Amino acid sequence: MAIGNNVPVNVSRMTLSSHAGAHADAPLHYDADGAPIDAIDVGAYIGPCTVVHIINDAALLSRDMVRDALARTSAKIAPRVLIRTYQRQPDIWDQDFTAISAEAITWLAGQGVQLIGVDTPSLDPASSKTMDAHRAVFARNMRILEGLCLDAAPEGAYELIAPPLKLEGLDAAPVRALLRVCE
Repeated sequence: MAIGNNVPVNVSRMTLSSHAGAHADAPLHYDADGAPIDAIDVGAYIGPCTVVHIINDAALLSRDMVRDALARTSAKIAPRVLIRTYQRQPDIWDQDFTAISAEAITWLAGQGVQLIGVDTPSLDPASSKTMDAHRAVFARNMRILEGLCLDAAPEGAYELIAPPLKLEGLDAAPVRALLRVCE
């Protein structure tokens, strides 16, 4: 609707995938018996986080690459880790985006990480049929943020504020992810 004769307000309509833009994957996305997004505690999406950059055209981020990137920052590894892989996030679909290995997920979980966020459309390669990184997240009861725009986020410590919309029964939901600089 548009403001005009007999219409006092503007009202828009949106049609999009639950995985469009920055979004949180629910366990239901990668496990048939997983919880939908409205059943997930939003606490995992709010709190201290560490941002690291691994911008190198690698097809798959290894455990060692993630470990070494975190060691470069002066920040302690927070319960939430966001990984920037793009120099500048593309405006169009990138079939060859950088994915993260299941071993890296397992290592992060062992460091106390409860949420992994990436600037790519997925943790796993676009062609994956096994979803190894997603399954590693599920096995360790972690949470996922994908499609984050980290172009302006230097490496370091932040507070993450990115609760997903509470959309009943869905496998994912959009987020408006904010980073607040830690003083």
